[in-house]
Amino acid sequence: MGTAVQMLTVLGLLGSALVAGIFYAFSSFVMPALGRLPADQGIAAMQSMNITAIRPAFMSVMFGTALVCVVLITCAVRGWSSGYAVPLLVGSLLYLAGVIVLTIAFHVPLNDSLAVLDPAAAGSAGQWAGYLSRWGAGNQLRWVTPLAASACYTYALLR
Repeated sequence: MGTAVQMLTVLGLLGSALVAGIFYAFSSFVMPALGRLPADQGIAAMQSMNITAIRPAFMSVMFGTALVCVVLITCAVRGWSSGYAVPLLVGSLLYLAGVIVLTIAFHVPLNDSLAVLDPAAAGSAGQWAGYLSRWGAGNQLRWVTPLAASACYTYALLR
């Protein structure tokens, strides 16, 4: 593995581990804490978090890591006969599918539906309960897959 590929792999490892940690925090205590609040307060808090998340501090890490993954896929294909190719490819695909595709295809639509929900409206509590359940289940994959990707990158560096 050349120096450039090593550096990209380290960036992929760090980025995927950081994203895994962020999503793990949501699964382990942020969403359970929001679920303990009265529904109108939980909805309002999550609506605020969803707006705040769309900022460079988070988006640059999430999508910057995705860009690194695309480059690492190219490196894996070009160096297919090397011992690091398969873990680079698997790690990159895990991150792209489990973070980027899942976020865009599943979590963004859920968040968009929550964004237009009036926290004080009748029926909002039921919608909030469904949101918490669906969002939380999908988020389990969003922290497990980038964590697995970072393990793949570690393995690739050790090969």
